[in-house]
Amino acid sequence: MTLLITIFAAVICTVIWYKTAPKNEMKVGILCWMYWGASLMWFVDAIIEYAELGAEFFTPETADMINDSYLGLSVVALGLIIWLVILLVSDPKGVVRAALTNKK
Repeated sequence: MTLLITIFAAVICTVIWYKTAPKNEMKVGILCWMYWGASLMWFVDAIIEYAELGAEFFTPETADMINDSYLGLSVVALGLIIWLVILLVSDPKGVVRAALTNKK
């Protein structure tokens, strides 16, 4: 489940990045790299786990699937948090700078 969730997130981010590729104001490319890297990590993990378990790899327990789903969603959420921090620090549109300097 972790592999599927991160691949879906990576594909969605890649489509969004491709649609806005010339501008790149929101730095979606960074998010794509994080999700594709996580997908590659889970893919290698799945290969190693399949080598250890064999055919049992394809019949996981329900509790294992739920735990893997939570882990996959946590990875996607952590990637979004890291991307938001990078976006707020770089402040490509100057919104944070304007909010901090605007004194009423």
